[in-house]
Amino acid sequence: MNFNELNLEPRLLQGIVDRGYKEMTAVQEQTLDVTLQGLDVAVQSQTGTGKTAAFLITLFEHIIRNSTYKRKKALIIVPTRELAVQIEKEAHLLNHHIGLSIGSFFGGVGYAGQLASLKKGTDIVIGTPGRLLDLSQKGHLKLENFGFLVIDEADRLFDMGFLADITSIIRKMPPRHARQNMLFSATLNRVSRKIAIEHMKRPVFIEVTPEKLTVDTITQELYHVKSHVKMNLMLGILKAKSPHNALIFTNMRHSAFRLSKNLQQNGFRSQHLTGDLPQNRRLNIIKDFMAGKFAFLVATDVAARGLHIDDLEMVINYDIPQDCENYVHRIGRTARAGKSGKAISFASEGTANHLEAIESFIGMKIPVQIAEDNLFATDNSIRSDFRKKFRNDRSEKGRTKSHSKNFHRRKNPDRARQYAV
Repeated sequence: MNFNELNLEPRLLQGIVDRGYKEMTAVQEQTLDVTLQGLDVAVQSQTGTGKTAAFLITLFEHIIRNSTYKRKKALIIVPTRELAVQIEKEAHLLNHHIGLSIGSFFGGVGYAGQLASLKKGTDIVIGTPGRLLDLSQKGHLKLENFGFLVIDEADRLFDMGFLADITSIIRKMPPRHARQNMLFSATLNRVSRKIAIEHMKRPVFIEVTPEKLTVDTITQELYHVKSHVKMNLMLGILKAKSPHNALIFTNMRHSAFRLSKNLQQNGFRSQHLTGDLPQNRRLNIIKDFMAGKFAFLVATDVAARGLHIDDLEMVINYDIPQDCENYVHRIGRTARAGKSGKAISFASEGTANHLEAIESFIGMKIPVQIAEDNLFATDNSIRSDFRKKFRNDRSEKGRTKSHSKNFHRRKNPDRARQYAV
């Protein structure tokens, strides 16, 4: 079904056309069929299926066209800053011919810009629970003026411990019968359903192919490889396949930093993204990666959700994740909106034991590839590290020798005179 069959407001439809959307995805078709009537929904759908456009189109259509919701504000609650920024970007693209005010609000950055945005008036507020609640408690965000509520990636929000904050936010909003509510989650678990039943008005539950956790357009490959030669294998794969870009996942922050440095020393433009980086730094890294300023982003699972990159060619699980769902979210960064992509995973001594649970969860065996000798490339970062270590060792020996001389001068005058000769 095409978007032009929905009889949407002409300016909104033009924004959809400009964005390049034509045929609706399954989640868009099933969701919009309900939400454009003003009904509440609780939707189970994986990332990359088009759910963001589904709730944004609903919000735009009602705010600008339906007199019942005229100028009512919309609140979108998300788990991460990265997802807030991504949704804001998507909203601005659809808003090109409409002119609503849109803003994202999250911690880790100063208040000045966010307060200025709220003071001018923001029609669509996108934010993380902590900052939204903080702004509300300080009187800057008037939650009673909101007629729409979207909870995106609900399962992730609850896993991160935001249930109490979300409940506090909802209680400050108009009663459930006076607003439209939409909840989206990769899994409609017990907590998600409880929130939907308690805080939404007779929601329609929509499950879009919940049993299919990976998409056919992702080519999955698995290599069994020893830890000490994983870098050599990855370098060989990158050289052989020459991807335009790739998102590389590690399980530890220090591993992401080290791996990014190793890639740089081997001539690959790379940066790392971890949760301990300052927020402005993280946002700039994501922006530069999406703009193509560097080709390889090494990240921990902080980027597994909420990071939407158009035309991401490859995902590499340098470390197999411990959590089954993280595997799905990681590889779901590629092959978005019907496009194809490749996901390559390295199973080594420390992580191979996670495979059985992952394959059981996704309902398939990941095809195993044999790494021939010619697929392993030389790691130039080892030489660099060796030279650095050699210099440090020599420097340390020099300091030790100097210290020894001074020690003997102080403790043994005769020996000191011997050194002075």
